[in-house]
Amino acid sequence: MTSAVRTNLKLRRPISKIIHRRSLCTNPPAKDANIECKGLHKASSLKTQGLGYHMSRFSWLSQHGPQFLINGDQVQVITEPAQFYQIIKLKSRKAKRRITFASLYLGTGELEQDLVSSVREACLSALTSGRPDFEVNILLDYTRGSRGEYNSRSMLRPLMAEFSGVKVSLFHTPDLRGVLKKIVPERFNETIGLTHIKIYLFDDSFIISGANLSNDYFTNRQDRYILFNDCPELANFFNDLVKAVMSFSLSLTTDDNLSLAPDWNIHPYKESDDGLRFKVAAREKIHSCLRLGETITDIHKTGGTSDTKSLRQPDTVVYPLVQMGPFGITHDEQALLTLLRTSERRDNILLASGYFNLTDHYMSVILSESHAKHSILMASPQANGFLGAKGLAGAIPYSYIYLAYLFYKRVCKLKQTDRIHMMEYSRDGWTFHGKGLWYYLPSQTLPSLTLVGSPNFGHRSVYKDLECQVAIVTKNSGLQEQLREEHVHMYSSSQNVTEATFQRRDRYVPLWTRLVTNFTKKFF
Repeated sequence: MTSAVRTNLKLRRPISKIIHRRSLCTNPPAKDANIECKGLHKASSLKTQGLGYHMSRFSWLSQHGPQFLINGDQVQVITEPAQFYQIIKLKSRKAKRRITFASLYLGTGELEQDLVSSVREACLSALTSGRPDFEVNILLDYTRGSRGEYNSRSMLRPLMAEFSGVKVSLFHTPDLRGVLKKIVPERFNETIGLTHIKIYLFDDSFIISGANLSNDYFTNRQDRYILFNDCPELANFFNDLVKAVMSFSLSLTTDDNLSLAPDWNIHPYKESDDGLRFKVAAREKIHSCLRLGETITDIHKTGGTSDTKSLRQPDTVVYPLVQMGPFGITHDEQALLTLLRTSERRDNILLASGYFNLTDHYMSVILSESHAKHSILMASPQANGFLGAKGLAGAIPYSYIYLAYLFYKRVCKLKQTDRIHMMEYSRDGWTFHGKGLWYYLPSQTLPSLTLVGSPNFGHRSVYKDLECQVAIVTKNSGLQEQLREEHVHMYSSSQNVTEATFQRRDRYVPLWTRLVTNFTKKFF
């Protein structure tokens, strides 16, 4: 039986190479246009593409997830943490059928308590209005959500006690078990694996983000947040995905105990098979809701009376991309690798990560296989969320400096400095947690594709954690303008990274940090 299970699992089997390298674009430019915003390499021409070009260029993404056809007017790009916070509170209060949150953790301050109060208002409204089917589902990580004496669990238990429709689940990685679980202390146990998915859903609308639910992310920690309004099919997909993870997570009770979820009988860390049976069953659960290869239209009539309402036309495609390395689900990784490999010489790719720790595979493809020009945005040491942390965690910003320097030296050695630019986000009083990608087709002044969600493109994102993001491909000029403004907003607080950057006194990395980083870079 065990051998059969191992045969079926194949956790790290790569997806078949079904994408062929595209030929380089050789069409002549139509007319000149300069792009002066930071991060974007200047384009010498502006070309008007056919309406279908934006979609067909990236249609291969449907092999890594379902494709949802929507109208770009249904999408709002949020650029400020305070706006993100206010929208989450407002949407929570007005929810009529469901609220579904997936986050690493919920903070314990006043702003977080106000958010819980907003959810409570919706629960109370449903109760007094006779809507017994109203439900609240919250997925957090076990290790991060349980950190400290007063934690995320403490914040949510009163709400659970008051309303039976509130369910809270804590995902526990099957890789934290046995002796490892006993000896690795709190906070450091989070490096073994966790759920990193960030979805905030209200009825048929939702926000996908890289931001957690805590004070910094509501005030002065820059991230990305995209709101999808009135997209019931997309909302159902993400609601089902979150509930699928909850189905094999630990259920929180009002007395702060944890139990296996109903209809699930495999413990994440108490089984004697090294978590194998858990991983196989969890993989099947996730695959059952991925809807691979499906095309779903998610546009509804809008405006006027029932006789005059018109149907918006689809001009945007959304591809959910899921990455759950512990279960051998690698759709996001494969999609990004293909995106990089099929890029053309006059394409511009802007890639952001709050923590510069790209996998060796990603770095190798960017350096040796990708043809596009790249502008990579990362946090400066002053904008790193670990700056000033106690203990060993305080050295993490310097590990990132070292990793960035190693990559920069590879860029220089391969004479790629004209094609690959590195930039640092630095803004007084702010930290940087932004992640994702903006893709500009040849000579276009507006992006045609973006990736947004939870992955940081590092080892943990690919192999250890549960992640999810979306690829948005659009020809909707309004949405494209929003995405361009988002990119400009982030890159406007950045500076170019050069050799001189690493010679500054505040970039000195002690020898012990350099040595340790070589062995620990897969854990942060």
